[in-house]
Amino acid sequence: MQLKLAFGEVIKAHRIRLGYSQEHLAHLCELDRTYIGLLERGKRNPSLKTIFVISENLEITPSSLVNEVEKKITNQTSST
Repeated sequence: MQLKLAFGEVIKAHRIRLGYSQEHLAHLCELDRTYIGLLERGKRNPSLKTIFVISENLEITPSSLVNEVEKKITNQTSST
């Protein structure tokens, strides 16, 4: 699985877990809603600052977010 796609799936799962719309998450992060959508679809790479802001608003640590993305990539690679 591509890194960008894995990142998008992880943030989308956490956003849904909290019951947030893309618009609400974007508002909390002071980002544009379309940017959140692009991240979730794997069309954009977030900056380190953006990873920290998003993780804070998803109520997880940046390291946990990155670990989840890493696991998703590793699991996909192992199953192919």
